[in-house]
Amino acid sequence: MSLCEGRVAVVTGAGRGLGRAHALMLAKNGAKVVVNDLGGEKDGRGQDIGPAQGVVDEIITAGGQAVANGANVADWQQAQEMIEQAVDTFGGLDILINNAGILRDKMLWNFSEYDFDAVVEVNLKGTFAPLHHAANYWRLQSKAGNTVDARVINTTSSSGLFGNLGQANYASAKAGVASMTIVAALELKRIGVTVNAIAPRAESRMTAGLIEQNEEQFARRNPDYVASLVTWLASRESSDITGRFFEAWGGGYAVLEGIRHGAQTEATLDDPASLGEAIHRIVRHSQTPSHYNRGQFYDI
Repeated sequence: MSLCEGRVAVVTGAGRGLGRAHALMLAKNGAKVVVNDLGGEKDGRGQDIGPAQGVVDEIITAGGQAVANGANVADWQQAQEMIEQAVDTFGGLDILINNAGILRDKMLWNFSEYDFDAVVEVNLKGTFAPLHHAANYWRLQSKAGNTVDARVINTTSSSGLFGNLGQANYASAKAGVASMTIVAALELKRIGVTVNAIAPRAESRMTAGLIEQNEEQFARRNPDYVASLVTWLASRESSDITGRFFEAWGGGYAVLEGIRHGAQTEATLDDPASLGEAIHRIVRHSQTPSHYNRGQFYDI
């Protein structure tokens, strides 16, 4: 299996769960992998290089090449050093998988400021910081006349795209990741870098116990289903696909389509009371948002 033969990858949050599956699948397909994981709890507290090193040991035992990294991806300097580690250890960088994330679920009125800031920092800034430093590396390579054929796969979420109760912090961060993916795809396309995002449904420490599921449903949430798509997106074969979102799980892979222009009415400068009938009309003649179909809203 050589889909990613010789390519160098950084995978964040790769000590457990979905990130571990990404790292192992990439290595199985020939990639050299920097396995990043802070090693904290799912709420972000704590630090331990053990999980990252454990994945590295699995890869090396299987005949692959990997090195552990314990950086906090939301720390600007540590994120830069992580990218530099890939270049210094393996001679370059071709793939960045932004997977690291934490959860602190509460209803709006129960959040502390720290609960909000911590989740946004790890999930949103922790995507941007590695992407920023990787983009700088690729830009310099391009300016030096070297051919760049690189991939970024970010991790958004159905919570960010469709909403979910109790996740105002996480959903806000993941919606930001989706917007960041679009902008990065536009900016990096000209130098040979594609940027896509996945919205995974996978069983992991982050999702354990959140939903009831039978044995078949549990099997479909095997992280390897998601890792297979990520590995293909990380390969040279995906060079014509950028700025896309993919839902991924054992039930299949789907392209997620973004916000579209809907029905329109005339604007007014001075009579907001006249808008009622027109606004109700254009809402009726527009597509029902996908988040309504999740059972949390009722049609007007």
